[in-house]
Amino acid sequence: MAEVGRAGISDPGALLPRGFWAAVEVWLERPQVANKRLCGARLEARWSAALPCAEARGPGTSAGSEQKERGPVPGQGSPGGGTGPTLRSGPKQGMACCELEEAQGQCQQEEAQREAASAPLRDSGHPGLAEGDEGDFPAADLDSLWDDFSRSLACGNSEMLAFLTCPGAGSQSEAQRELDVVLRTVIPKTSPRCLLTAPRREIVVQDVLNGTVTFLPLEEDDEGKLKVKMSNVYQIQLSHSKEEWFISVLIFCPERWHSDGIVYPKPTWLGEELLAKLAKWSVENKKSDFKSTLSLISIMKYSKAYQELKEKYKEMVKVWPEVTDPEKFVYEDVAIAAYLLILWEEERAERGLTARQSFVDLGCGNGLLVHILNSEGHPGRGIDVRRRKIWDMYGPQTQLEEDAITPNDKTLFPDVDWLIGNHSDELTPWIPVIAARSSYNCRFFVLPCCFFDFIGKYSRRQSKKTQYREYLDFIKEVGFTCGFHVDEDCLRIPSTKRVCLIGKSRTYPPFREASVDEKRTQYIKSRQGCPVSPPGQELSPSPLRVAAGSAGHCDSHQALDARVGCVAGALAAEHGAGPQAKGPWLPGFHPREKAERVRNCAALPRGFIDQVVLQVANLLLGRKQLNTASSRNGSLKTWNGGESLSLAEVASELDTETLRRLKRECGGLQTLLRNSHQVFRVVNGRVHIRDWREETLWETKQPEAKQRVRSEACKTRLCWFFTHHPDGCALSADCCPFAHGPAELRPPRTTPRKKIP
Repeated sequence: MAEVGRAGISDPGALLPRGFWAAVEVWLERPQVANKRLCGARLEARWSAALPCAEARGPGTSAGSEQKERGPVPGQGSPGGGTGPTLRSGPKQGMACCELEEAQGQCQQEEAQREAASAPLRDSGHPGLAEGDEGDFPAADLDSLWDDFSRSLACGNSEMLAFLTCPGAGSQSEAQRELDVVLRTVIPKTSPRCLLTAPRREIVVQDVLNGTVTFLPLEEDDEGKLKVKMSNVYQIQLSHSKEEWFISVLIFCPERWHSDGIVYPKPTWLGEELLAKLAKWSVENKKSDFKSTLSLISIMKYSKAYQELKEKYKEMVKVWPEVTDPEKFVYEDVAIAAYLLILWEEERAERGLTARQSFVDLGCGNGLLVHILNSEGHPGRGIDVRRRKIWDMYGPQTQLEEDAITPNDKTLFPDVDWLIGNHSDELTPWIPVIAARSSYNCRFFVLPCCFFDFIGKYSRRQSKKTQYREYLDFIKEVGFTCGFHVDEDCLRIPSTKRVCLIGKSRTYPPFREASVDEKRTQYIKSRQGCPVSPPGQELSPSPLRVAAGSAGHCDSHQALDARVGCVAGALAAEHGAGPQAKGPWLPGFHPREKAERVRNCAALPRGFIDQVVLQVANLLLGRKQLNTASSRNGSLKTWNGGESLSLAEVASELDTETLRRLKRECGGLQTLLRNSHQVFRVVNGRVHIRDWREETLWETKQPEAKQRVRSEACKTRLCWFFTHHPDGCALSADCCPFAHGPAELRPPRTTPRKKIP
């Protein structure tokens, strides 16, 4: 046994030991947050067990679990009367642990510690944690596996038994040790450069009262049976000494540790990187408002699909014609497409379907998500108010339409399986409504970003939640009001807004469509402060709605306020087809303009921008601060770098008309100064003159790809400092990336458009 790392922890918030078990649960359920070469983990079973007493067990004694609980889904409790931790099913409590009460006696203290440790383990059972086709482990095999391991401990493997019972923060002295045991599958990332792609199973033994967590790898023997592998066994331990807490990482047999660089990194990584993460997580008093990532789908299937799509569509980054960041948008849409493909694949398996789901992407933007889904065999189209340059590159198989969507009786999609809202802005709250009224079988997927209500911007109504969390709850409320069971999941995309909401099934039978649609209409009106029918007074559905109420969508709006027009006709339950009433669903809704107005100061007159830049630069340079530094060629030069001023101080020096004009732009003065990257640095609300001697030293450390892009843009613009600064440019002409005079200017490089295969 060897200790590969030990960290002392300051705990002013009295978060330990419960914070330690919260940190362990992160490493148990989401190892990818520490080890970037992992895709995730799947918890296949949990049960309560016991280890043999070292001095009491003999060769002929079975030391298996006394209170066992097997099952493919985590979160089910021990049988009544059991002495082990009760793992109750119910809503997941995230990373929060139960509060520890002051112990009145040893028995109460032990129970409180057990409660604190088991709280993070309580989970309703995410579908992504136990897939029936990916490693359900029969209970009999689990019994046999644990009994064989316990018997080997009792029959002479005293060193392993001592390692498992190593005293930590607890004070358990009983002969029979009670444990929480987890069967876990660790899933590596799939990559062309990664030879190991097969998942690895391991048993995780949690000794709550002693503060230890031991990871036991599993391997198959010659007969195909799983057994505990005695190499690569490690333990995380919490200890307490003189009012100070310590977390340690120990390896059972260092000389038998075989590192694969992925599931089992080098011991130094465990003792440094992992230990630092655990120490940090243990004293973080954070309660997440969101679920763990990919909780509704198979992580292994997603990882494989994502890597395949990423490899297939990576060339998109090189030919991206839009002004947006290609790496962010391409890989984000690849990840969303991978998620939808697995979600739909599992849906087909659940429903016994073979035909691929159809879709419509409302507010499809650049259309890449539509292109990928079409290319992978799903029929569908995208609609957006404004055509993008990249649309012409996809080819005829990708169906994209330039049109404005206004929620009304003409914007229904009765023959479509799924409606998608990927950053759909003002359409986001309407997508569950459109899906509900299109047909009884229509489902929706939305990834909310900007905060819109049915008309205009969303207004916050609660101060105890973040604006993002409150908006997600609003969209969930819309979906529930429309009659959907709404699931929430967190995607793995390069974005801060990565929570998606999914409506796959209804909360009501088809014959109740008329009454549910009345509630939808009243809810939509209530969001705008419109009067709704008094309690107890039902709105009278039209004869058409009554006649077709058991078949599907029917008109229920003729008795509503005149400001809300009729929504839809009588739609068949299967296709939603039928006669429809005319009129908008809510007057006042306006889709985005086709020609999107640029409000980032880029559309301001060039003369106005130059005037403000010169005025601010003179203001900073007027407060002289001479800087002596060497340029890249080694020459020393004293140069006036000016002084920094706050944005408020700069604004106070500008005239009223200039400020009024800037106020109409997003970000105002700060945006204009940041756009003038060549001249200014804006850091923490303060404005500085940019010294390019420091910039060139920094740029030499950049990756080769970024340096190549900068070299292609070199000398394509005039140097502002060469023309306007009293001391000229701080760099010589051969070192400056900008042209020192018109003679040095060269035309910008243009990339020819390529057709996407």
